[in-house]
Amino acid sequence: MNIFLHELKANIRSLLIWGVIVVLFTVMGFTKFAAYAENPEMLAVLDQMPQAILEAFNMNAFNLTTLNGYYGVMFSLYALMLSIAAAMWGSDIISKEERDKTVEFSLTLPVTRGQLVTAKVLAALIHCLALLAITWAATVGSVQSYQPDREFYVFLNRSLLPLFLLQLVFLSIGVFLGCAMRRYKQAGSAALSILLGLYFLSIISDLNEDLDFLRYLTPFKYFDAGLLLREARIEMTYVWISLGIAVVGMAAGYVAYARRDLYI
Repeated sequence: MNIFLHELKANIRSLLIWGVIVVLFTVMGFTKFAAYAENPEMLAVLDQMPQAILEAFNMNAFNLTTLNGYYGVMFSLYALMLSIAAAMWGSDIISKEERDKTVEFSLTLPVTRGQLVTAKVLAALIHCLALLAITWAATVGSVQSYQPDREFYVFLNRSLLPLFLLQLVFLSIGVFLGCAMRRYKQAGSAALSILLGLYFLSIISDLNEDLDFLRYLTPFKYFDAGLLLREARIEMTYVWISLGIAVVGMAAGYVAYARRDLYI
């Protein structure tokens, strides 16, 4: 419990920084919506944009002149930001013991390595949930001037589960890298590289029908905000795949950390 509470306090600054980033992004994003709201002429402007940009931000799937459609585009950016935060927390919360030269002290505590990892992962998970809550609150606050209807709130609330599952996936990847990599200084950059690689893979999969199979390789294509908006459903296959990746990643991290020689 002491380790868990210590990690919560130790990473509160990082949570506040990410919270501020999300709030600023949300406020600025929905401020720009004023130019699109009930203005069909803006759709003609979008038609002149490069197809790659439209696909990258999923603009083809939504009507940006509606609040629901605009949030659908924002969803992909939220997914990227929240996933980056989760991956960085997952990798740093383990590897920082070696980076800060506190691993020797941690190993003298009357806990096993597995218990140490569990306490740290739970703290990172709480921060992920807190950032998700900040995202929801910032969105609700930013759309009030546009008088959102019940359908918008239903769409917003349903989108929280896919965002949380993406956080779990990349948190587990970060934890695994933090536990397994002997070069602990590179754990964070490796987690970020994998995440960005998977994100760009999701963009590439939309650019050519022959590359559509790539969507099965990247979690960013597991959850379609357009499907969530139009049919109010999530494909359960991808929910289970995401949970499976999270479980396997965490388990592999436990095994790797238990066997690895730590840098003291």
